[in-house]
Amino acid sequence: MSSIKSQEAADFLGVSVSWLNKSRMKGTGPVYLKIGGAVRYALPDLEVWLAGQRRTAVYSHANDNQRARRAA
Repeated sequence: MSSIKSQEAADFLGVSVSWLNKSRMKGTGPVYLKIGGAVRYALPDLEVWLAGQRRTAVYSHANDNQRARRAA
């Protein structure tokens, strides 16, 4: 499995590296790999996380997550 650096992952997701770092600390971001002291991301993990962010409404109580998954 090949992996990419944080900057490349941020570019792919359209977020900042800072956002990735913060989401990693909160446990709300994509799955990541820790290799020595380096953080890496597998592209399939980023794609899965991104697909999981699909929404049908602004408010959580109004989301139709099943419809969002079907549309994927």
